[in-house]
Amino acid sequence: MAKRRAEEPLEDVAATDSPASKRVHIEDAADEAVIDNATPPPNGHLMAPRQEDAEKMDILGAAEVQHEELEEAGATPDAEDEDEDEPYRAAPTRQKAPTEGYADLYLDTINRSVLDFDFEKLCSVTLSNINVYACLVCGRYYRGRGPSSQAYFHALDEGHHVYINMETKKVYVLPEGYEVTSKSLDDIKYVVDPNYQKADVMKLDKEEQTAWDLQGKKYIPGFVGMNNIKANDYFNVITQALSHVAPLRNFLMLEDMSSRPQLAQRFSILVRKIWNPRAFKSHVSPHELLQEIALMSNKRFTLTQQSDPVDFLSWFLNNLHLALGGSKTKPGTSIVQKVFQGSLKVESQLITARADAGDRLRFEDAEIQTQTTRFLMLTLDLPAAPLFQDELDQNMIPQVPLTTILTKYDGVRAQEALNHRKRYRLLHPLPPFLLFNIKRFSANKFVSERNPTIVTFNPRSLDMSPYVEPNPAVHSVGEPIWYDLVANITHEAVRTRDDSVEGEAERKVWRVQLRDKSREEWYEVQDLFVEKARAEILCTKESYVQVWERRRGGVGGKGKAKA
Repeated sequence: MAKRRAEEPLEDVAATDSPASKRVHIEDAADEAVIDNATPPPNGHLMAPRQEDAEKMDILGAAEVQHEELEEAGATPDAEDEDEDEPYRAAPTRQKAPTEGYADLYLDTINRSVLDFDFEKLCSVTLSNINVYACLVCGRYYRGRGPSSQAYFHALDEGHHVYINMETKKVYVLPEGYEVTSKSLDDIKYVVDPNYQKADVMKLDKEEQTAWDLQGKKYIPGFVGMNNIKANDYFNVITQALSHVAPLRNFLMLEDMSSRPQLAQRFSILVRKIWNPRAFKSHVSPHELLQEIALMSNKRFTLTQQSDPVDFLSWFLNNLHLALGGSKTKPGTSIVQKVFQGSLKVESQLITARADAGDRLRFEDAEIQTQTTRFLMLTLDLPAAPLFQDELDQNMIPQVPLTTILTKYDGVRAQEALNHRKRYRLLHPLPPFLLFNIKRFSANKFVSERNPTIVTFNPRSLDMSPYVEPNPAVHSVGEPIWYDLVANITHEAVRTRDDSVEGEAERKVWRVQLRDKSREEWYEVQDLFVEKARAEILCTKESYVQVWERRRGGVGGKGKAKA
């Protein structure tokens, strides 16, 4: 009897079982039904569908349902499946929402101290910038969240389950695939893309702000350090200075840049992060914007090679003007030109000479030609540095007042350029902000020279009226036009040992001095280092680029600075 039963098929054994055996099979089936409807285990993973259920779905014609699940999960059918009339392979089951009672599952694994959203959004595996997610546990970037994506594999391999979409700012749990809408994640979404209300932006220069990062370090929004990845300090000082130009800053913080080119989008995000009062760390990194600038400039400006801040500022303002919808021919078509662009009258006279009958050289007065041109930045020339020592056999550092080198634009003093004599005069109206480039460097075929002359100035109450063409219809004659200093970029030459040349070489170090309008204090920023500076000694360093802001009203020494 036992031998015959062993030879029978399995289905016949079930048919000849005892009543007790039948009862056991019925209880097992009931347990399986309970398991199918049970709550998922605490680890959040769903059980794979049973073979019987898959066969029933095939019988009921559930191929279309599986197709929809595949598309939702990001999977596509194979080419062979498209040619043959076979159902798609079943994809892993994805949850639409967290199961009741498990809404905060895995959120305790988020590590905010390692999150850094300043770097370019590229998948760490494929280097793709499409559909990028950031792992909130380790901080790395991965592409997609479907069953065949890098983020999905990372969740399975490393056990990191919480991810944020860098474009939509939605948070998902993988591999389950459902979205998390917990309010506890709002701080992370804000750090990814800070957003501001108009009332908050208008208070930036009026009310004192103090914030703390995750490490408990105190910082002032707007006066934070910027990472020098290798040699991008020239970029850091320009960005810091432009982020304190109030009209440009307010525009970038409030306007929607989603439809603008990447240059405008990334610069807007960087400015918003500089002024972020809820940052995780007290410094920012310009890596994302620098990558776009290197691409647009054909690697003229990179993070690995130091460039001249004035060259970069000129290039950046013109390209930012175009990125913000500005016209190449029509003036005042973007916020950049509305803030910095002014008009200049140029008188040019040709220098000619000929010999008379007595063979004497005589200069002739040629006709004076006048033209009007526009500018974004004014160049100020320094007097030549002395070549010899003084009577005490000491090399004294020469000094010159800012008002002296501004006489280049009084319309009286002539500047000789090649065979022309030129005179310059500013025209009304002056722009809200003036950019000065104090020309320190000159180069020829043999050597590059630096002029160490110190420019002295008062950071408050610079009167520009002597350098403007009188126009009674716009400005009363004799009425002052006051400007106040906002940012001052300085240069320092540091001697370092260079094995490629004999002796020592000079390395350029760039710093920027910024005015805190809410406290009426000055801060000096060099890459990651931020420290207070005294207004009385700002002019003791080699100024290279200055940003001046016109006062509201412009009359009197006590005028209120324009917000």
